[in-house]
Amino acid sequence: MNPRNVPGRIVRVGGLPLHVLSEGSGPVVVLSAGLGMAWFDWDAVAALLLPHRTVVRFDRPGLGLSAPAAAPPDLADEADRIAGLLDALGHRAPATVVGHSMAGFHVEAFARLHPDRCDGLVLVDGSVEEDPRPRLPRAVRAAWARGAAGVLSAAGLPHLLGPAARRLLTRAGTVGRHGGGDWERAGYRTSRVLRACALENAGYPYQAADLAELRRHRPLPAVPVTVLAAYDGSESPRQLRWLARQRALAAELGGRCTVAAPAGHLVMADAPEAVARAVLELR
Repeated sequence: MNPRNVPGRIVRVGGLPLHVLSEGSGPVVVLSAGLGMAWFDWDAVAALLLPHRTVVRFDRPGLGLSAPAAAPPDLADEADRIAGLLDALGHRAPATVVGHSMAGFHVEAFARLHPDRCDGLVLVDGSVEEDPRPRLPRAVRAAWARGAAGVLSAAGLPHLLGPAARRLLTRAGTVGRHGGGDWERAGYRTSRVLRACALENAGYPYQAADLAELRRHRPLPAVPVTVLAAYDGSESPRQLRWLARQRALAAELGGRCTVAAPAGHLVMADAPEAVARAVLELR
C-alpha cells in the first residue's frame, strides 16, 4: 500500500503512534471496534453518521495501522487512550463513545474514569462477564500469548492464512455476506496484528475483572446509555440467553436495550443503520 493513500493520519498518544481517521463536523462520536478489529470495520456506520457528527475511528496498538505497544493491553490504559486521542485531535467537548464487543469494556471504563469527557455511551453487542475470575496471573497469560504468536509468525502463518482466518471469523460473526477489502487483506498478513490479537485475547479476563472492580468504586456519569444487542432471528437457547444478558447489562448501567435484527455479533456489518440510529437517538 502506498502510504499516501492511507486514510486518516498517525498521531502520538502516550508516546505511541496510533492510526486515526477523523471526519465530518458537529458533536464527536468515537467508534471503537471489538477484539482484533480495525477502523475499516466501521465504514458503513461512519457513512451514515457523517452527515450529522464528527466521527473518530482509531486502531488500538498493533491493530490496523497502529504501532505495537510494549506492554499488553490494560483496561485503564484503554480508557486513557480514548481521552488522549481526543486531546491529540483537539476535541475538548464531551464525546459519545461507542464500543463493540470487548471495546464495550473500554468505553464504559472511559465514562467512569473520565466522566467529564463523556456525554453518551453505546455498547454494540458488548461483552458481558457477570463474575470474572481470571485463573492465571496476568503476566503468565501474556507471555503465553506472545510465545504462541511468535511461533505462528516464525512459521509464516500470518502471511499465508491471516486474511483467510479473518474472513472465516467475519462469516461466523455475521448473518449476511460481506467481502473483505484491500486493507483487511494487507493488515491481517502481518505478525504485528497477530501478536496484538493474541495479547488482546489474553487480556480479556483481566479487563473484565478490572471493570467489575471499577463499577464498585467509580459511578457512571449521568449520561444516556444504550445497549444494542444482536439477534440473528433464531429462538435457540443460546441466542435467548445472550439477549437476556444484554438486557441485564442495560439495566445495570441504567440504560435501555434495543435489538438489531437480523444481525450477528458484527452488528456494524449486518445492521449499520441500527448502530447509527442508536447513536443519533441517544439523547
